[in-house]
Amino acid sequence: MIVVFGTLNVDLVTAVPRLPRPGEGVKGGDHQAFPGGKGGNQALAAALAGARVRLVGAVGDDAFGSVALAGLAEAGVDLSTVVRSDRPTGLQTIAVDPSGENQMVGSTGANGDARPEALGGLLGPGVTLLTQTSIGARAVEAAITAARFAGARVILNAAPAEALTETALTAVDVLVANEPEAKAHAARLGLPAEPAAFARAAAARFMADVVVTLGAAGLVAATPEGRSFAGRPPPVVAVDGTGAGDALIGALAAALDRGSDFEAALKDGLAAGALATRTTGARTSFADATEIRRTAAGVDLTEDAP
Repeated sequence: MIVVFGTLNVDLVTAVPRLPRPGEGVKGGDHQAFPGGKGGNQALAAALAGARVRLVGAVGDDAFGSVALAGLAEAGVDLSTVVRSDRPTGLQTIAVDPSGENQMVGSTGANGDARPEALGGLLGPGVTLLTQTSIGARAVEAAITAARFAGARVILNAAPAEALTETALTAVDVLVANEPEAKAHAARLGLPAEPAAFARAAAARFMADVVVTLGAAGLVAATPEGRSFAGRPPPVVAVDGTGAGDALIGALAAALDRGSDFEAALKDGLAAGALATRTTGARTSFADATEIRRTAAGVDLTEDAP
């Protein structure tokens, strides 16, 4: 089982002719509202990829709260540990250009009331904790400590690039960051900034499997044993990259949770991430297990010579 501790938001998405520069306004057409938040997105992606998933988080007691939870229960995600807060539901405003690149501005809202104490009794051997620093660095550190004490696997999406203690990072089994996040962590930790070098150095330092996602260029990854991988996603016509990273992480977590090896999990992640770019929005674009595994069979993943 996967227990996800993370954020729940509503994404307000506007297609724009180009992304704005600092201080500039750019107008698009009609906006669309989608359920989002890394916690909700990754929970849904993992469930669609075949995992049994429980979500720990918080939404507001407002109209956006129902939007933020849309589709999760229908996909089989257990929402019994999602609480309703007096604060407004988290909100993310997203501009998307014609190539699928995006810019985001978010507000925490009710996510600030998600408590790691709610994980009590949910973690143990055979359970995977999937969490993200978007829920808050101190809350994530407490969740990681609880998972390690209980004997659960820990998958951390280190996004955004908030500072975490060495103790917390050493307790992680799988660390995932995108290229800008990896560079920020590298600068803070005194590690090389180049993605493949960062993955190798972080894997050796924290004794964890490390994945750096590279958008349309795929990913690089490394293991504590010194293995290194580079993978490219299958070709798709990209419309919107929103949520693609969450789709990748959810599918990777689902694969590891069901006992797949790291290479197979990377292929599933690459396939799910690519498939999620085909339509607008985050959760509305996620593929199911059948399509992910069929697509993963054609993913280009190579291992570097030692």
